[in-house]
Amino acid sequence: MNKFFTSLFLSTLLLACNNQASTKKSAAENSIAITSLPTAQTDTTSSTPRNVRVIFEDSKGVYWFGSEDEGIFRYDGKLFTQYTQKDGLCNHQIRTIQEDTQGNLWFGTGNGISRFDGKKFTTLPNSEIAENTSSTKKWKNEPTDLWFEIAGGVYRFDGKSFLYLPLPSTPQDSNFAQTTTSRMNQFTVYQTMKDRAGNLWFGTQTLGVCKYDGKSFNWFSAEGLGGPAVRALFEDKDGILWFGNNGGGLFRYDGKTLTNFTREKGLSNDAFFNSGVGAPHTLARVWSINEDKNGVLWVATIDAGVWRYDGKNLINFTTTDGLPSNTVNTIYKDKKGELWFGTERGVCRLQGTSFVRFEIQ
Repeated sequence: MNKFFTSLFLSTLLLACNNQASTKKSAAENSIAITSLPTAQTDTTSSTPRNVRVIFEDSKGVYWFGSEDEGIFRYDGKLFTQYTQKDGLCNHQIRTIQEDTQGNLWFGTGNGISRFDGKKFTTLPNSEIAENTSSTKKWKNEPTDLWFEIAGGVYRFDGKSFLYLPLPSTPQDSNFAQTTTSRMNQFTVYQTMKDRAGNLWFGTQTLGVCKYDGKSFNWFSAEGLGGPAVRALFEDKDGILWFGNNGGGLFRYDGKTLTNFTREKGLSNDAFFNSGVGAPHTLARVWSINEDKNGVLWVATIDAGVWRYDGKNLINFTTTDGLPSNTVNTIYKDKKGELWFGTERGVCRLQGTSFVRFEIQ
């Protein structure tokens, strides 16, 4: 394990509001003042987390950063500790981080699931994970369940054992996909969310969003939601649901009507479907959604930085405003209500009106 202290650099970013979607800012908004905090000793053989895919704060207030290809980084407020396959982690690509009622941490990776009990990692063997084709009778939704995304459906962990649950084979019937977890397909789940009412929502590879209310399933794929992989699911303070996919953009669902928010605001990038190339100042490739302590919505894109939406004003922020990268994989809100942004080039935190960035001195 590599251990090292980090220095934090505070980049002051002045946020302002416009009356419409905007990518231009005043001279005051574009100015950045750098304030250096006290420098600590660092281990030059180590590196801070770079391509951060997921962020999680555990019950003890410790932060965990899962990277695309460097494993896990633990941050206790002073010290970073890196965990890799050498430490027992089953894969270096971290997709999800969760904590169970016993305080164990669970890491969904690119090739299996690892558990960390505070001392060591344990990789679950296939024998502990059932792969039986499911029926509606096996679908349950308990408050303490953990859910892991997988090809064709999800794993449900009830605290004792895993059950592989394929999603319905089509949005129109109640049969289930006859698939295995080793093959990528249109039912592959990229994101799972539980809303305040206890409903489960699953973002899939090509079929849009699937809702499970404990009894039945309902699919949402209109307005361009189906097709591109759904990477983001979020419920805001008013109970409005927001979905984001990799190409169609940001979608709003008020319980009755599904709206393509990106299309309405004229921020689509239709050329992406033919060229596969992203475009700046667009809201087409959405990978994460969250809101700050004031209820302002923040939307991360994989090619155009982040967007801030307060219900009226929509503003785009990029590397010119202090973000480490315009490739933003995730936005996480901690227990204090502070937002953390995991990017292709490290982590930054929104503290008031400032971005706090992690860098080695």
